[in-house]
Amino acid sequence: MPWHARLDIAYHHDHGRSLARFRHEGPLRILQSLYPEGDAICHNVLVHPPGGLVGGDTLDIAVDAADGSHGLITTPGASRFYRSDGELALQRTRLNVAAGARLEWLPLEALCYSGCRAENRLQMQVAPGGELIGWDITALGLPLAGQPFRAGRYQQHIEVPGTWLERGRIDADDTRLLHSPLGLAGHQCLASLFHVVGEPMPRARRERLLEIARAATDGHALAASAGATAPNAQVVVVRVLAPLVEPAVQLLRTVWAGWRRELWGLSATPPRIWST
Repeated sequence: MPWHARLDIAYHHDHGRSLARFRHEGPLRILQSLYPEGDAICHNVLVHPPGGLVGGDTLDIAVDAADGSHGLITTPGASRFYRSDGELALQRTRLNVAAGARLEWLPLEALCYSGCRAENRLQMQVAPGGELIGWDITALGLPLAGQPFRAGRYQQHIEVPGTWLERGRIDADDTRLLHSPLGLAGHQCLASLFHVVGEPMPRARRERLLEIARAATDGHALAASAGATAPNAQVVVVRVLAPLVEPAVQLLRTVWAGWRRELWGLSATPPRIWST
């Protein structure tokens, strides 16, 4: 029987402390709020006890960050899209950031098992004065386990309505896309890190974020398959292709740390779950 689960998370600010309230339906929830950086920043771990999605499963996640709040959300492990006999597995995430709020959306990778039929949708609404740093990491198959992505389909949708849209479909039988130098060139991991604001950034600020990203990629093992761009005045993006997840994540964490320091004067304090 398919799982249908929903989680709503609301951050608000109360006397110098960011607090998270949530409600859930089905097997999807957050763990206890943590404050490794002090009261101003609330860290949460999003948990899906079944561990993955099969055909027919749907996960709906909605996050609202109110004025003055700062939330950081991650996951304890990879999301998994398992093999499907025909039905679609769907994850929908909506992030809403109010004026004066900050949100960091940093889930670990989505693993696409061979034979999956999956769609992963991320929509972000950021009000003027709000800021968001997020990433999206996708891994195709399990190359280290000798299980390549030989069958199935994965569709990705990342959107800031009216501002930025990236949408793509990966079919396992599309060898031109998977192996061409103009496509994925044989890479098994594709990842993006993005900074989104609700109003145009000053040019100098955009250029500084691009400079930080390019300094991190220069000389990195993935330098030839990584790049940074600002598709418009409200979005800065770093994109990476990698043979495996780990080097892509390491590069994105380096850029995330640099952006955090530049934008908010904060050191890189990784969520505790990343070190367990």
